[in-house]
Amino acid sequence: MRILLTGASGFIGRHLLNVLLAEGYYVVAAVRKPPAATRARLRYIEADFVKDTDKSVWLARLDGIDVVINTVGIFREHGKQTFATVHSDTPRALFAACVESDDVRMVLQLSALGADQQAESAYHLSKKAADDYLALLPLRSAILQPSLVYGKDGVSARVFRTLASMPLCARFGSAPQLVQPIHVDDVVSAIASLIRRPLPVGPGGATAQRIALVGPAALPFTDYLAALRSSMGLGKLRVLRLPAWCGSALAGLARLLPGSLLNRDALRMLDRGSSADSGMTVRLIGRLPRPVSSFIDDPAAERMQAKLHWLMPVLRVSIAAVWIATAAVSAGLYPVEQSYQLLERTGVPPALAPLMLYGACALDLLIGIGILTLKRRRWLWGAQLLLIGFYTLVIAFKLPEFLLHPYGPLTKNLPMLAAIWLLFELDEEK
Repeated sequence: MRILLTGASGFIGRHLLNVLLAEGYYVVAAVRKPPAATRARLRYIEADFVKDTDKSVWLARLDGIDVVINTVGIFREHGKQTFATVHSDTPRALFAACVESDDVRMVLQLSALGADQQAESAYHLSKKAADDYLALLPLRSAILQPSLVYGKDGVSARVFRTLASMPLCARFGSAPQLVQPIHVDDVVSAIASLIRRPLPVGPGGATAQRIALVGPAALPFTDYLAALRSSMGLGKLRVLRLPAWCGSALAGLARLLPGSLLNRDALRMLDRGSSADSGMTVRLIGRLPRPVSSFIDDPAAERMQAKLHWLMPVLRVSIAAVWIATAAVSAGLYPVEQSYQLLERTGVPPALAPLMLYGACALDLLIGIGILTLKRRRWLWGAQLLLIGFYTLVIAFKLPEFLLHPYGPLTKNLPMLAAIWLLFELDEEK
């Protein structure tokens, strides 16, 4: 059997690709940037859901394809990657091509729980548009609607582990916020089951099936975080209850942050809830789905990673604040004449003192801004290590009173250097 898998480089797509290959299928993986390396029974093709909105493009890719699986999805719009294009227009072009293909026997569409008649968010509505279109076509198809999907390498799972590891968690409003998390292994197991044993045609000859993929039990979102926290070996989750308007205000700010999953639509979807009967999930995978208590495979490692995801930004911002504050102090908050005197004692000629002082101010300010704005900072951490090391040595020899000062203004450079070194090393790993 030959399977076209779109979104093969995404979170669920990656897991599904491995399962399909393990079960002996030949897979054509559609991705935006095909890798050079390949594997047995695997062929990569280039496909872009932003551009490939015409069915003729897809029809040419369906030669010899028996099953089409669409796992492409975005949670936040970015540039030309809009919900309308990625979730609706391109999938409909793909599905229309499947109808005209002489080979395609079945289409599986990965949608989302909540993409139904009560959908309000742009995310859910765009998913629903493609689902409804597929359901009307003369194709054997299944529309899979998972609740929150957990996987160690998933972006949302990483965010949830991070939230669970923090000292305090905020809960906005009074809605139940029920979720029914399912492990990614169970999601791909259900999809593989549908390929092996397609569901029978429904009453009246209906060929489309809508299937909720959910975990064994629904629970409030904060209880989900509490379960993850407990599995990581941490204490009880402390929940700060806040009114709904606080969440709306925070979401308005968070949407300005690159990569943030928090926005007003996300809060509305959370308030609505994401739960369903797990009967079809059990039927497909042949057992009860994994409970949340079994999601964490390596408590020690995942606990450390979760804490680092919020502690490292705190450390980064605090170091940036030190550089920016130093620039402000040196620029005039500290008496300029006294700064000139200190520079002269280190060997700077009086004529060059203004240039050195304000040049250092500008450099400190640029370093602080660079820490906050640059995506690649490893070279900047290295530059800071050299600069602080140079400052420390010069001051220790030329202004020894700072080395012996009871408040330790110079010796405090040691933990500063250690913190920057830590960021330098971790940026390398990232």
